[in-house]
Amino acid sequence: MTPDGVTTGRRASLLVLAAGHASADLCQGAVPAMIPFLISQRGMSLSATTTLLVTMTIASSLLQPLFGWLADRCASGWLMPVALGCAGAGIAVTAALDGYIVMLLAVALSGIGVAAFHPEAARRLERVEPGERATAMSIFAVGGNAGFALAPVLLTPAILIAGMPGAAVVLVPALACAGLLARPGVLGGLRASPSARSERVAAPGADQWGPFACLVAIAALRSGVYFGLQALIATYFITHLGASDGLGNTALTVMLVAGALGTLAGGRLADSYDRRVVLAAFMLVIPPLMALFVAVGDTVGAMALIALVGFATIGNFSLTVVMGQEYLPTRPALASGITLGLAIGIGGLIAAALGPLAEHIGIPAVLWILAALPLPAAALAAALPKPVAPSHARTGDVANAGADLLAFSASPGSSAAR
Repeated sequence: MTPDGVTTGRRASLLVLAAGHASADLCQGAVPAMIPFLISQRGMSLSATTTLLVTMTIASSLLQPLFGWLADRCASGWLMPVALGCAGAGIAVTAALDGYIVMLLAVALSGIGVAAFHPEAARRLERVEPGERATAMSIFAVGGNAGFALAPVLLTPAILIAGMPGAAVVLVPALACAGLLARPGVLGGLRASPSARSERVAAPGADQWGPFACLVAIAALRSGVYFGLQALIATYFITHLGASDGLGNTALTVMLVAGALGTLAGGRLADSYDRRVVLAAFMLVIPPLMALFVAVGDTVGAMALIALVGFATIGNFSLTVVMGQEYLPTRPALASGITLGLAIGIGGLIAAALGPLAEHIGIPAVLWILAALPLPAAALAAALPKPVAPSHARTGDVANAGADLLAFSASPGSSAAR
């Protein structure tokens, strides 16, 4: 295959993974999109609907490290299609049936499917050349951003037209992407490169757990800022800047769209410069931007600044996943499960704690707290060491193991060949 053919095949495989990520996160975003309708059409209480949301969050985020641990040991080509099927089916059952226990179990099933998809999908991206890996991960991440953003756009008209059962529309993209991922060879463009194989067979001592723990702390602090802004920005525009409800929601959309652009830019920068420097730089620009945002008194200036805040806050998302895989080169799926799932779950808990605080001290005061969270994250990023290079493993072992992996990946029964 020509170099252009390799590039084309890799791009096609990457787009399939990004589409799968979009459908998985569409299912995850379906629960908050359904909440207003569950209250109005089924008479559920806010407490009951919040429990559904917490169930989805726990299942989809906090279980990811477990699936990452399993994927590093017994990865298989069937895991992602089955995971997407479970994610979509769980939402469809929640939409179709109104027994609360059944709904809880169905949401849990959907969350487990979302959790199972992410580490295995991110593990495939670890096969990309190191100089292209952050860009590839950023494209994958934008797929997830798109899925979350599409959830209310897709579900609102579907439920208005067909009632609550209309939310089962998420099953269509989930099954479509599952069918694509189940096709033999569809991810063939992401077979391991020579340098990626060298990393994967590095000596176990190459895993740097201390720096990885610092990276998880950085990701958790970043996620706390992200989810805190998601919860407060629309209300801040409405109550403190005199914006309409529609303009308040527009501000949230602007932040998320700018974040998707930041994710793509962050991936490019991280493939061109030291990833640690890029990560620290993103973190350092957030506090002054947040300070300007709180200080400005008009909606136009605030809208421009919240776009920049979203760009910087969400833009480093793919960096932490890639760096996690590089700090744990022998456990890429576990690293992905922790940075994609556990760290985000911790960030969500941080944001949840800030919500009640905002009722007592006001939203502007909480925004100042959010502005301060990136400062320790930037200090941790600046102190991170470089990942241990693959050459630290014994040359003979790497060469022999690399040859074995190449032969294995070419065998018809291997998951890489699939």
